[in-house]
Order: sequence, then C-alpha cells, then structure tokens
Amino acid sequence: MVTIYDLAKATGFSAPTISKALNGNGRLNKQTREKILKAAAEAGYKPNMAAKSLSTKQSKLIGVILEDVSMQRGFEHPLFGGLLNKFRQEIEMAGYDLLFLSKHFNGGMSYIDHCIYRDVDGIIVVNPIDDDPELENLAKSGIPCVSTNEFIKGVCTVVTENYESGIIAAHKFVEAGHRKIGYLSAPFREKSPAAKERFEGFVKGLKDCGIEFNQKNYEICESWTENSGSEGMKKLLSHCDDISALFVTCDTLAFGAISYLNEIGKKVPDDISMIGFDDDNLGMHSNLFLSTFRQNRDKIAELTAEMLLNQISGIPVPKIVRVAADFIERSSIKKV
Repeated sequence: MVTIYDLAKATGFSAPTISKALNGNGRLNKQTREKILKAAAEAGYKPNMAAKSLSTKQSKLIGVILEDVSMQRGFEHPLFGGLLNKFRQEIEMAGYDLLFLSKHFNGGMSYIDHCIYRDVDGIIVVNPIDDDPELENLAKSGIPCVSTNEFIKGVCTVVTENYESGIIAAHKFVEAGHRKIGYLSAPFREKSPAAKERFEGFVKGLKDCGIEFNQKNYEICESWTENSGSEGMKKLLSHCDDISALFVTCDTLAFGAISYLNEIGKKVPDDISMIGFDDDNLGMHSNLFLSTFRQNRDKIAELTAEMLLNQISGIPVPKIVRVAADFIERSSIKKV
C-alpha cells in the first residue's frame, strides 16, 4: 500500500506537505498541490477512509498543555516559548488553531473533560505538572497526543538528544585538559529524564576518555531555579573544592552557580570552567560567555506537528523521536 511517506520520497516534499495537499488544507501554492496530487494518482494512493470519515467531524483545534510548577518560567523558558511559536506556525498552515487546556477552567475541569467540551482534534503536551496521573488517562482516551518533554506511556515524545549532548560536554572539557570535573544536576524524574540522561551521557563521555567520574563531584539541586543553582553550587564546593570544570544540567542553574562563585571571589572560567544547557537569555550577563547547548526548537516543533498531524490522519508514529542539540562554544572553558 502506498503511504504519504512514499509520496514524500517520490516528490521531494515533506510528509506534512503531502498530507496538506491530499487533505485540501494548508497554505500550499497551486503548482505544489497539483504536483503532489498527480504523483498520488500515478502511484495509486488510497486514503485511509476511516481517518477520512473522522476528518469531516474535526473541530480544527489542537489542545496545548503548558503548566509551570517546577521551572517557574512559563513562555520565557528557552525551549517551550520558541517551540510553541514554531508549532503554531506549522499547525496553522495545516488549517488548525491552538487552544490552551487548563485545570483551572470552568471550576477545575479535567484535561479530558476540557478536550471533550472543546472537541479538540489533538493535544500537544509541552510541560505538564510533575507526575500528573491524568496524563496517562489522556493517552488512553484515543485523542491524538504528542509530548515534547514528558515521557508518557502510549504517547509519542519528541525530545532532545540529551545523552549524546552529555558525551560532547565531557569531551570538550577533557580536550581542554581538565581532569577534576563536576556535575551540578537538576532533580531527576522518571518521566522527564533530561537531567538523568545528560548526566549519564557525561559519565560515559568521561569514561571514553579514560576518566572515571568521582561521585563526590556531584550535587543535585532542589529545583530548576536560579536560587537552587546557587545553593547547589555552595553544597558542591563543600565536598569538592578542587574541581576545575563543571557541567550544569541547565543554564538557569548555571547562572545561580556563577552568582555564588562571584560571591566567594571565584570566576568562570579562571577558577572553574563551565558548560550549561539551553542557551538561555535569562541572564544575558552570563549568557554572553557561557558555553552551552542550544536545543533545536524549530526542528522539535516541526516534528511534533508532523507526528500529531499523522496521528490525526490515522498514520502510526514512533514512541520517541530524538533531535540533536547544537553545542555553542563561548569563553567559559579555559584550557589548563
């Protein structure tokens, strides 16, 4: 059976573009649409009629779950705000609009009840409440759903290559001559394992270079906030004051760590080299020189939109899609 992926390969267009042409929606020029329809006819493409019958009942609304209990950043988060902007563009080109789902709506309506009330066609989970049991109910509800941060059983997740990024960070420090290296972590969570994956990749990267990570050079912060980063840095130095380099789970914690180091008269990178994660604009004073990883928000958003539109059309999707982060090297790494 011919699929939209076969048509994408034959025409050179992306799967979402093929879907827009076949479904008659989205902002495609006449020439592109005609070329795709001609290729589909020649290949004998047959649409999924079950999915097609559902499309006549579509509300053209995509529900968005964006809660902000643990990170306290909202749309200012370096990943989530930009991701949603790009996702909105992609989803609008397919003829959809966004609707934010809230547990505070209409006296505390559940997500599922809100979805039924608004008759949404799909859901993007951007950043939910930690370990919210209702998320698994969403997965079982049959409503097409994609997550960009939380691993939810039965839901496709599009997420950054955290493990590989950790390996790269370790190699960068070793290449600069560092051997006594620490890791300042955000809290570990099973369903949102970014901090754990980055740490595991970091340990593997050091091992690849012949260095065993010393557990005393490790500290977990209480949360993802700047104040937690400052407190975590203080605790870390209380049991390993001889480290020359530090990988930090995220830039927000790194800014807090830098602030504490400044308080005690230590400087980055003169006393401690540092690598963060997110390329965050929160602390421009620090961001100007902090080496970090930039998550590919546009690519994550594009793939999230593609995975969700595929589900709405009845096309199977993978459990996890990984997107590589870009290493941004600045002046926070000193050669020793």
